Amino acid sequence: MSLDKRWIVVIALAAVAGAYYWFDLGSYLSLDFVKSRQAELEAWRASRPLAAAAAFFLVYVAVTAVSLPGATIMTLAAGAIFGLGWGLLIVSFASTIGATLAFLASRTLFRGWVQARFGDRLRAVNAGVERDGAFYLFTLRLVPAFPFFLINLAMGLTPIRASTFYWVSQVGMLAGTVVYVNAGTQLAQVDSLAGIASPGLLGSFALLGVFPLVARKALDFFQARRVYARWQRPARFDRNLVVIGAGSAGLVTAYIAAAVRAKVTLVEKHRMGGDCLNTGCVPSKALIRSAKLLSHVARANEFGVRHAEAEFEFADLMDRVKRVIGEIEPHDSIERYTGLGVDVVEGSARIVSPWEVEIERHDGSVQRLTTRSIVVATGARPFVPPIPGIDQVGYLTSDTLWELRELPKRLVVIGGGPIGCELTQAFARLGSQVTQVEMLPRIMAREDPEVSEIVAKRFAAEGVRVLAGHAATRFEIDGGEKVLVAQRRGAGPAEEVRIPFDTLLVAVGRAANLEGFGLEEIGVRVGRTVETNAFLQTNYPNIYAAGDVAGPFQFTHTASHQAWYAAVNALFDPIRKFRADYSVIPWATFVEPEVARVGLNEQEAREKGIAFEVTVYGIDDLDRAIADEEAHGFVKVLTVPGKDRILGVTIVGEHAGDLIAEYVLAMKHRIGLNRILGTIHIYPTLAEANKYAAGAWKRAHAPERVLRWLERFHAWRRGAGAGDAR
Repeated sequence: MSLDKRWIVVIALAAVAGAYYWFDLGSYLSLDFVKSRQAELEAWRASRPLAAAAAFFLVYVAVTAVSLPGATIMTLAAGAIFGLGWGLLIVSFASTIGATLAFLASRTLFRGWVQARFGDRLRAVNAGVERDGAFYLFTLRLVPAFPFFLINLAMGLTPIRASTFYWVSQVGMLAGTVVYVNAGTQLAQVDSLAGIASPGLLGSFALLGVFPLVARKALDFFQARRVYARWQRPARFDRNLVVIGAGSAGLVTAYIAAAVRAKVTLVEKHRMGGDCLNTGCVPSKALIRSAKLLSHVARANEFGVRHAEAEFEFADLMDRVKRVIGEIEPHDSIERYTGLGVDVVEGSARIVSPWEVEIERHDGSVQRLTTRSIVVATGARPFVPPIPGIDQVGYLTSDTLWELRELPKRLVVIGGGPIGCELTQAFARLGSQVTQVEMLPRIMAREDPEVSEIVAKRFAAEGVRVLAGHAATRFEIDGGEKVLVAQRRGAGPAEEVRIPFDTLLVAVGRAANLEGFGLEEIGVRVGRTVETNAFLQTNYPNIYAAGDVAGPFQFTHTASHQAWYAAVNALFDPIRKFRADYSVIPWATFVEPEVARVGLNEQEAREKGIAFEVTVYGIDDLDRAIADEEAHGFVKVLTVPGKDRILGVTIVGEHAGDLIAEYVLAMKHRIGLNRILGTIHIYPTLAEANKYAAGAWKRAHAPERVLRWLERFHAWRRGAGAGDAR
């Protein structure tokens, strides 16, 4: 909406409101006036019925559209002048059209500003209105106690569609309109507006208003029952909960269930700990740490060491990775969870009914358990795109590369996301000639452009060939040599690029593990992930999903976060259940410089139309970073314009994944930058960067007027003249 159109709306509203008060039109919209002129009004209607109806209709629309007082009096007058039938017809449509015009005016003038300024706080309201807005509006309309004009203006600020607002208002206001128009037909007996609707009548309307929501809940209940219709529910259950998958989500779910003394069975067909422990976070971070040590050796001169070198065997590094896994393994072991009260079973689980899970143990025996609830936490696996020739050349993924014993000489990494970037840098530091191929115009495309640029420059400085904007089209074996053929995308004509390599690593994302667990066989809805509602319930309300298999975030920490909701809801629904809270989700990419984020970055804020201010503190100015030879990167904080409220933070630099925790806490508990600035941070630490970023924000919002007065005050105390403030 352009500014000019908004001004047109403002001028139109001001003109109607000005005329109302300038000509004292309100005096004509009083109960006494209507009663005193009832006979004249009836005569006017009798002499010119169509003109009277049209004029009354237009005035009613104008009064309600501009939210002027008098709509109730006009409703009574409609009954007195036109009778119940015509009066009801005129008022019903005029009031709805006027309300819709007020709704549109509110939306035009204020919605953009309100959503931009308070959008994150209104997220739950917006979601509720999008889901049940018609029911809420119907309830408000049915109860005359809620001010008519406030409903119009408030609903204009929400995402409800104008057409929905119109028809729901038309239907919802009908009962109240009948009461008031009918009262108007007996106008002589009406002494006050308060007497028209008795408390009993208002109460009846309120019950009617609540009825749609009750009906909705009842409908949900019967829909759920219909899902179960073809199944025989067991009379008793062997377990309160069966959890399929012992990754992060499954382990935490089972732990919580055991902690509250529920009888829970956890089934895992591969290795306890899932991808995170065995092929994901733990091994990759162990390899990255070894690679980082070698990078420091290569940078020895920066630390005042004339010469340093390191000798290593790649196989030894991979042995260290396995040792690290082995040291952490007991945390997720069968013994530990058995000791916590979880019945851990090694085998394959398949859901055979909403309350039954069949488990085939590794020894071949089969067990069928009845359970009140099921949590599906089967995780995800690397996605391998169907690029022609990929099977011919062979490939590694983040699941399979841990079996390598020899360092690849020429490594091609497909994928510019977090996994691809982390492994690209790690193998380059170990000595591989790495070419990273990304289809999008830049690597780490979810982050702001300057983040991608910093990482890409560091990669280039470390010898990585980064080919962003290149789409892998096919693989070939040319003269016994493996070749990736990619197409460079840009403003000009596409150019074919041939990249010879020895080893291919595919890191383009992960796909949920959906097959082999009986989900589709019993009718659990799945898409790219298992479809769940806000409570993590599938279309079978007693079957839940959590972690990578449920999305939307595929991080270990969000899997654990979801697990709490899945466990509690599975065990205590319908007594109590909780919506999964995704309001503050942090993540980090463990490249160097490390990248961490929580909340919005500039790119996302612009896409969502959310207004923001940016404060940036350069870590090249931080004492500890300078001492550590890690003086690079920044802390970027997005805040609500003019307010001390954090919308999001991006940190690029050494230990960014640790530094971001302070902002995660701040956002979770609505702590502003003023409080971070007022918190003591140890000197010299990298954590001071957070305080200095808060200080930069504070300086940008210094109260200049107060400071000028203080300058004069201090000048006065020095005995200086008025012109000698300095």
